[in-house]
Amino acid sequence: MLKEKPGLRVYGAWFMQKIVECVPNFSEGKNKIIINAISAAVESIPGVKLLNVDPGEDFNRTVYTFVGEPEPVLEAAFQAAKVGIALIDMTKHKGEHARMGALDVCPFIPIKGVTDKDCINLSKKFAEKISKELAIPVFLYAKSATKPDRVKLPDIRKGEYEALEEKFKNPSFKPDYGKPVFVPKSGATATGCRDILLAYNINLNTNDKNIASEISGKIRTSGVPKKDKNGNKIIGKDGKPEYTPGRFKGLQAGGMMYNENIAQVSMNLLNYKEVNLHDVFEAVKEEAKKLGAKATGSEIVGLLPVESLILAGKFYATKEDLNISDEEELVNLAIEKLGLSELYPFKPDEKIIEYMIQETGPLASMKIKSFLSELASSSPAPGGGSVAALSGGLGAALTSMVCNLTIGKEKYTDVQDDIKKTLKQSEKLRKKLTKLIDEDTNAFNDVMKALKMPKVTDEQKKVRSKAIEEGYKTATQVPLDTARTCLQILDTAKTVAEIGNVKSITDAAVSALMARSGVESAILNVKINLGSIKDEDFVKKISNELENIQKNLSNKTQEILKIVNSKI
Repeated sequence: MLKEKPGLRVYGAWFMQKIVECVPNFSEGKNKIIINAISAAVESIPGVKLLNVDPGEDFNRTVYTFVGEPEPVLEAAFQAAKVGIALIDMTKHKGEHARMGALDVCPFIPIKGVTDKDCINLSKKFAEKISKELAIPVFLYAKSATKPDRVKLPDIRKGEYEALEEKFKNPSFKPDYGKPVFVPKSGATATGCRDILLAYNINLNTNDKNIASEISGKIRTSGVPKKDKNGNKIIGKDGKPEYTPGRFKGLQAGGMMYNENIAQVSMNLLNYKEVNLHDVFEAVKEEAKKLGAKATGSEIVGLLPVESLILAGKFYATKEDLNISDEEELVNLAIEKLGLSELYPFKPDEKIIEYMIQETGPLASMKIKSFLSELASSSPAPGGGSVAALSGGLGAALTSMVCNLTIGKEKYTDVQDDIKKTLKQSEKLRKKLTKLIDEDTNAFNDVMKALKMPKVTDEQKKVRSKAIEEGYKTATQVPLDTARTCLQILDTAKTVAEIGNVKSITDAAVSALMARSGVESAILNVKINLGSIKDEDFVKKISNELENIQKNLSNKTQEILKIVNSKI
């Protein structure tokens, strides 16, 4: 019987109930010691996950992205500010990016389970804390702004750091928190609540940047300048050029080149709940067609919330009359229809904020060396069941690898749709098996609890016996689920063996062999648990299923090996 391993915490997947994103911008992009010290300050706060650190040497600026529940994020922001302000000297700072302080700006962004009001309050708490404890003048901007002329950051930052000393002499420039005093070493800071910004590029099948620029002008909020019959800009009474507004609100866009062959419409979506990915993708498709071009796919720069992909998925499901409500299926549909894997594989676990902060169990989170050490110790948990799930997970990962090495290859144009479908399936199986690594170790919790129940009276013995029986049934279901899941991997492995990149043909075989090992190992774990169950009907039902799984396993594995050996 499996016992809980001392020192090994047992829990399943966990999600933060409330998520705030914080994206502080520090005026240091060259000194790695300072950059790393700020990162360490963020990571020192329990419950906060640092998602991205993006330093820019030319800008001499580093953008940090971290998430967590409100109070931990507030503390992480303060600790980062404390370190950054102590180490950065603005009197020596030079860089291309506009800035007015060591900590230039620190926005708080609602992601899940929190409102704008919550983040406005966070920004005010942050402003009060750093103004009092770090003696920094702080301005509130965006949705936290107290004045109309402080909503936009450039309006506050005008003249940058170099203009602060003179600007503080003007009573109208009094900060929202702190004294209106110029602090040469640190400058000033802005903080506030804002919507999440999506950086999104749409690919065109042309190398003409002008086409991308023309499309950008038609869709962006600012639009394009009005011109007279001679092609000259029309100047209004205020002395400024007049514009014809674009199709969307809250959209910034411009033309750029991804490489020498692909022009892109490069955008910032300022409020995806009003104007989302699918809205602009469909609009660009329309405008490109008018100019003799085609929108072939797109890319997300940075991170995005899962809701934006769900909204896109729902749009395309309705458009194609598909009855889909499952989150994963909607996300996959959005990825497919927006062509997010055209330039390189779109990996949800590395691009979607909520997926990045999802916590897996302790075993799946371990480094390989630590897992093997844990496995080799004298305790029986983790054991063969967890290894069975890991083996299957490795098989699924190999199938995904062959898919990714096939997608986008000209030689395999005719099989792209089938390969993309196979990739979706193999990734779904991989994620499930990753969870099963820990669930197998957790499976005997009910049994262990039952064994510790009192057994003095006949009634106690009866209750205890029933609980043990139910515990073993539960424990049986986990390795059975592992066996079923590993068996499905063989179907994906067969597909990639038949139509996948032939240069990776042996990986398809190894995928099948790892999946077979996972099935056989899991079956052994099911059988040993069945021996402790008295319910004969239950045992017979499971035993029959195991027999069918083993028959299918042998046939499928041999088919795959035959295909692979014929191509080597």
